[in-house]
Amino acid sequence: CTLDSEVALRVGGDFFFDPQPGDSPVKLVLIAGGVGINPLFSILLHIADLHGYQEGKGNGYKMGTVKLYYSAKKTSELLFKKNILGLMNAFPGKITCHFHVTQQSSQICEDLQPHVTGK
Repeated sequence: CTLDSEVALRVGGDFFFDPQPGDSPVKLVLIAGGVGINPLFSILLHIADLHGYQEGKGNGYKMGTVKLYYSAKKTSELLFKKNILGLMNAFPGKITCHFHVTQQSSQICEDLQPHVTGK
């Protein structure tokens, strides 16, 4: 987002993302902490499926980008981190993730280092 951007924020309730063919592309920002990643990871997988489907066929889906911000105490508590890294590699520039750890005392593995901020 940039200064003065309009942003819609949703907290709680039902979590789903159901774009239709012909919808304008949207830029999604997903924010998760701990096990709260579960519904957002499902949305991320759906977006990846639609990106893959869009690239393979002219089906009318116009997917925007998605940025996931995901926080946990330690990298060991970041659920689905390998899957998320795989999606970022499969769809560079379309799916990005920034992990944040709050109580990490050990070394962060090389694969995660470029994507992790925090202690």
